[in-house]
Amino acid sequence: MATKTERRPACGSWTRGRVTAALCLLVAVLLVFPGLVPNTPGRVGSLLETFLPWLGLAVPVLLALALLRRSPLATCAVLLPAAAWCGVFGGLLLSGGAAGELTVVQHNISDVNPDPAATARALAATDADLIAVEELTAPALPAFEAAMAAGRPHHATRGTVGLWSKYPLTGVRLVDIRPKGVGEGWNRGLRATARTPHGEIAVYVAHLPSVRIGPATGLSSGPRDESARLLAEALAAEPLDRVILLGDLNSTLDDRGLEPVTSLMGETGPGFAFSWPAKLPVARIDQVLARSATVTRVRTLPATGSDHLPVAAAIKL
Repeated sequence: MATKTERRPACGSWTRGRVTAALCLLVAVLLVFPGLVPNTPGRVGSLLETFLPWLGLAVPVLLALALLRRSPLATCAVLLPAAAWCGVFGGLLLSGGAAGELTVVQHNISDVNPDPAATARALAATDADLIAVEELTAPALPAFEAAMAAGRPHHATRGTVGLWSKYPLTGVRLVDIRPKGVGEGWNRGLRATARTPHGEIAVYVAHLPSVRIGPATGLSSGPRDESARLLAEALAAEPLDRVILLGDLNSTLDDRGLEPVTSLMGETGPGFAFSWPAKLPVARIDQVLARSATVTRVRTLPATGSDHLPVAAAIKL
């Protein structure tokens, strides 16, 4: 009888922590298949996808619960979300790849930047071949033209977006990504051909509409999603094979709202490079994407006077 009594706790320990184990399974499924979460109401699915890497914080919490319950079942189950997170995001922790033939910088400089001239000088001091900016106001434009003139004499601006380049730019035109109901003065997209030593490359600069998060509405991203579809139409019609997209897309690449764009472009390189908000970055909404080329690494640069961090990337052609 003593032997049977001693075995019962061991058997019972595997029945403890079933709720925690179920939560482990749920987190693992959400990490691997976030698309299972519907976008209505409140675009909950897009909201989850925007901050998906942070779901990994559930792993140490679940492990603590499993240890508190002294549950072998729950402790083993914690391996599921841990493995899922590593499978989805582990590659971003790798060191950067090859330097590539081009270096680019993308930065939303903020239309309320207290010192745009200092921001312009900071960007000009980088070794970037191409520099794209958004929220470029008319008063800030002269400072950027002056700072960039020596190293990047070629530039193009349309509305509040601009592109500076070491190489000649041709075929510059506005890309209309205005959502319905937005006036003609709202210009946030341009396209140019960069004539590099490695051949011609179509370069797009875009600033998609902002999203809003509220307790009643959830994630409000309708205008952003519509603008993304218009940008995707322009990218799909682009005749040049090699394309680089630089822009503040106002979401992470996991957000299904950007799928029309991301489905036409290649994957980004290693590095989380969280760019927003600058004081405590939690997401990379400033993106560098390429087609018929490879983004080999992505990183953030030191803060400027903007609420975004600059993002630098290496591109292998």
